[in-house]
Amino acid sequence: MNVFMVYVRDENFYHLLPDELYGSRSGKERVKVIAFPPLGIQTLAPAVRQHGHHVRMFDTCHPRMKAEHIAQAVKEERPDVIALSFLSTTTYPTLKKIAQQLKSASPDTPIIIGGVFASMNAAHILRDCTYVDFVGVGEGEELLPDYLNSLNDPGSVAGLVWRNGEEIVQNEPRPIIRNLDKYPYPDRTSLPIDYIESLPLDVPAVLSLDKYCTMQTSRGCPFSCIYCEIPFLSKGIWRCRSPEHVLGEMQQLNDMGYCTIYLTDDHFLLKRKRINAICSGIIERKLKFHWGCEGRVDSAAVDRLPLMKKANCSFLAFGVEAGTQKVLNRLKKSQTLAQIEYAVSESKRHGIDRVHGFFLIGSPGETEEDILESFRFAARLKLDTFGFNRLCAYRGTPLWREYVDRGIIDDERDWHKWFKCSDIDPTVLPSEVVNRARMKGYALLFARRIFGRPVQSYRLVRTLGRYMKTSDIVKLLSSPFRRRTLTHKPDLPAKMIELGLQEPVRQGVLEQ
Repeated sequence: MNVFMVYVRDENFYHLLPDELYGSRSGKERVKVIAFPPLGIQTLAPAVRQHGHHVRMFDTCHPRMKAEHIAQAVKEERPDVIALSFLSTTTYPTLKKIAQQLKSASPDTPIIIGGVFASMNAAHILRDCTYVDFVGVGEGEELLPDYLNSLNDPGSVAGLVWRNGEEIVQNEPRPIIRNLDKYPYPDRTSLPIDYIESLPLDVPAVLSLDKYCTMQTSRGCPFSCIYCEIPFLSKGIWRCRSPEHVLGEMQQLNDMGYCTIYLTDDHFLLKRKRINAICSGIIERKLKFHWGCEGRVDSAAVDRLPLMKKANCSFLAFGVEAGTQKVLNRLKKSQTLAQIEYAVSESKRHGIDRVHGFFLIGSPGETEEDILESFRFAARLKLDTFGFNRLCAYRGTPLWREYVDRGIIDDERDWHKWFKCSDIDPTVLPSEVVNRARMKGYALLFARRIFGRPVQSYRLVRTLGRYMKTSDIVKLLSSPFRRRTLTHKPDLPAKMIELGLQEPVRQGVLEQ
């Protein structure tokens, strides 16, 4: 069979690299994009090809892989199946538009979708979007080939949710995959796109133009932070590929000339022995790439930092989240301030080049002083970069369930939305106050960094200056202090709308 695989992106979360950084793009099929590669379809394509099917991949970040281009390819090539993958609720409106265009181009071609949001909302999506025919719930390495081999018998495919006339049929669930070693390595050559390493920010903060990709060595997370849906999807089970299988892929990437690899594992730093084996293998094989990962500060493997550094680990990102124990406990983070300080300090002591801290503000019960304390705490830490985002509620998280139980969210009517807690929760500071505190906090944090750690600050700006225009660097550094008028009203829960509460924040409040 001929299968089209399309990764659908939110237009707000990627950037085409400016032409002046690498020459004119005119007439070139290959482009450079500041974004994470679409590891989902890159992983699924080889698994599907193993079953004898032909796969063509698309990524909508490419200027010539937009809906109209894919629709034209559908008309010309008449694929047997179109598989759309997308990540979250913010991309769902775009997904619906693309599904409509592709269905118009070939009404008889079945469209199946997958991804995190699709898995959590399969029946809702089929009722809401008539252009989608099937939803694959969960992991696709076995589900998608089963579906392709059973187009005339969808009821036999575990994990499939589908429309049978007016009826929405939910087949038996498919168990999570235990043996992750049995699948081929992802296809990183078919898409004419170079993905560019950048800071985890909303502006194009380019770190390097070296060959870069992402890689996943494990899946799932056993923890239960209230803002995260990963435990819901993975049933709280963490699974990993063997060190031998991981090293085989790393050897391949090294031989292909990749210079930087970012591990997208939800929690890489979980097993000390596994990290030992992977890092020792990198050293023994003399692999030349640099790599980075995310992890928790309370990981037992924090003491593996010297070996990780020796194995070319150059970047670590920690979910710090808050600078007060009260808020950490409210988020069910199950970590202490002392553990945070120790992990960050040890990372820098052992020579990790960049250490990033993710923070959340606007949590239930958090005061303005608590927010400022988080910024003061960040200033004391030896972090190189940091980001402070407002806490949001997404379907599938414990926080969403809490809001349903409290009567704030109606699960049946609000399933397709996401909410900033400061817009809907009376126990959270209003958005105006949260944004004001954030601006104050950034001013304090920047001042302490510039005057307290001038060398570290200079090195970061110098790194950015290699690939960014001065105006973009100024934009990056000034972004926390710029006031931007809301271009659209935030989504509100159905019950708030019924009560006539159309404005979660007073008229004229500015959004960041």
